[in-house]
Amino acid sequence: MPSTVLKIAAVPGDGIGKETVPEGIKVVDAAAERFGFKVEWTHFNDWTCENYAKTGTIVPGGIDEGIKILKAYDSIFLGAVGWPGVADHISLWDLLIPIRRAFGLFANVRPAQNLPGVRCPLANKKPGDIDLLIVRENVEGEYSQVGGRIYQGTEDDIAIQEAIFTRRGVDRIIRYAFELARSRPKKHLTSATKSNGIIHSMPFWDERFNAIKKEYPDVKTNQFHIDILCARLVTNPEWFDTIVASNLFGDILSDLAPAVAAGGIGVAPSSNINPKERLGLFEPVHGSAPDIYGKGIANPIGQISSGAMMLRHLGQTEAANAIDRAIAKVLADGIKTGDLGGKSSTSEVGDAVAQSVATV
Repeated sequence: MPSTVLKIAAVPGDGIGKETVPEGIKVVDAAAERFGFKVEWTHFNDWTCENYAKTGTIVPGGIDEGIKILKAYDSIFLGAVGWPGVADHISLWDLLIPIRRAFGLFANVRPAQNLPGVRCPLANKKPGDIDLLIVRENVEGEYSQVGGRIYQGTEDDIAIQEAIFTRRGVDRIIRYAFELARSRPKKHLTSATKSNGIIHSMPFWDERFNAIKKEYPDVKTNQFHIDILCARLVTNPEWFDTIVASNLFGDILSDLAPAVAAGGIGVAPSSNINPKERLGLFEPVHGSAPDIYGKGIANPIGQISSGAMMLRHLGQTEAANAIDRAIAKVLADGIKTGDLGGKSSTSEVGDAVAQSVATV
């Protein structure tokens, strides 16, 4: 019997999450078999926008009950959230964001690479030229609940949204980003800011970044305003290694970076973690893609790669590395979905990666 048993909550969610999560599970199970541990999956297939449309809540019994349930697991493996007919802010605030906050998952880490066999939309970029980590603050910043609406439906309609930046929150995400940058070959960290236009929160962010960088003399640093940073990510992505950003800026950058590196976000994984805690949430960057759901053409690589990030966080480094190698081999062999220029189905890609994990 395997000495290590991982208890994972699988939440496919909506749309193509129902198609990609089974492929991610297939690959994680293949890695577990090779490296001698076991994964016990519990499937929460009814945590969906469909359930919201019927009952008024995504999680049966409500999100507070869902959070109590999730405490029993080592990790959460999420597919996608959102469906037409349910407003986007409801689908996020009734599932994903409360989970991030309840478990203190303050770091959202999103890698972006140009991979073998995947055409980079930029000319003269070969695999390995682009290798980025976006480190996004995940529980405060611009995505706060502070604010409100008054005079709705009248000409005096007012919406107020406050961005919340605490010293504790800013310091811990910047310090974590420095630790990640220090562990990478380039040892380089870029801070995303907009202190020339956002007069309070961004100068505060800059102050804390400049104070904390003194603790890391071995890490090279620079700062870019978010607008020119987006431009440089398109024209010169190879300049960058690790980028730390607030909640909103990090969200935008982590869609832009994989689009630049791989022509889309179907290959992009992410982790929602607290580095000091075991339980994390792992999900692809992409959404539920209602336009392609049910066609068997969704790209499962982002989900599969999120599984590798999950295993690495749970201490199964060899298994995670094998999944990464298997993904690179399968894509280099031309087994890929239509968004990457291939002809393979979702399940064919998943099968190929799972089979490759046994040998790479």
